[in-house]
Amino acid sequence: MTTIVAQIAPQRSTQYGALASTLAPYELQLSRLCNPTAGVDTLEMGGQPYLKFEMAAGPDENQARELGMLATVSAFFFYYERLGEHTGPLLRPIETRFEPQFAPEIVMTRRYKGKTNEMFTHFLCNVARFSSDFAHRPWQNLRVFDPLTGGGTTLFTALVLGAEVAGVEKNAQNVQTTAAFLRQYAREQGIACKVKEERLKKLGERWWFTVGKEPPRQFVIAKGETAQSADLISGFKKPHLIVTDLPYGIQHHSALIALLAEALPVWASLLMPGGVMAFAWDSTRLARPEMIEVVAQESRLSVIDAPPYNALAHRVDRVIKQRDIIVARRV
Repeated sequence: MTTIVAQIAPQRSTQYGALASTLAPYELQLSRLCNPTAGVDTLEMGGQPYLKFEMAAGPDENQARELGMLATVSAFFFYYERLGEHTGPLLRPIETRFEPQFAPEIVMTRRYKGKTNEMFTHFLCNVARFSSDFAHRPWQNLRVFDPLTGGGTTLFTALVLGAEVAGVEKNAQNVQTTAAFLRQYAREQGIACKVKEERLKKLGERWWFTVGKEPPRQFVIAKGETAQSADLISGFKKPHLIVTDLPYGIQHHSALIALLAEALPVWASLLMPGGVMAFAWDSTRLARPEMIEVVAQESRLSVIDAPPYNALAHRVDRVIKQRDIIVARRV
């Protein structure tokens, strides 16, 4: 066994620092990088929080790449209680092998009201991949769909990881500013970018980007109703993963249920067999048992509710006192 410690990803605010500390052990467990029988321990060194875990060996090149793609931890070290006459703890840095498809700054540069924390979005993308039949495929071979795109944080996060992405959003300003941002960012950074704008009869509008080289990535964003997602992203191959954040502005329980009843069957029909849908929601408004029932009934997907999936609830802020995550598979 090889003992590894990982520094919990530093955050600009204590609020998100607590979020990282809460979710980091679960991300490691779901990644299958750590020995499940040994568990994950927390420790503090030099005033910084770390996680300690065991790996069977390595890390080899693939494992080092996977370590570098984790969201909630940022630096990795071999851990020694002692080396010869030197008493520990002693650390030796591990070089991770993740080379992002696009600079991660593209996610942070895109700012808009109501934006979800970038680290959390990255975490949600990882949880979806780890839980699918495609966990061992590289991100470059995956497609991600966000049916409630907002300002595009999920799309840009998955694009950085290497996936091809598509999103649907009914707010015209969000869609137009996202398309304009990507076009401008690509021009400023010298990134190859081709775009096709389309008007979809009786549906809405769509921007179809081909960005980057070796290989170029598809980035599709459509303006329209999420219940019409199948038509709005027609031509984009079935996604392996659906990742989204349910809207927090819905004040009434019945309105959220109505949205899910209309949208979930459509989302599930788009998903590849073996694929996963992962979404977050304000669980102070709709309790987890009820959400599980709605998802199972409306989508016919299989909700995963075993540990640690049933322990992912966390506090966000004074408004969203508890956010939770549903992960459901298409068998």
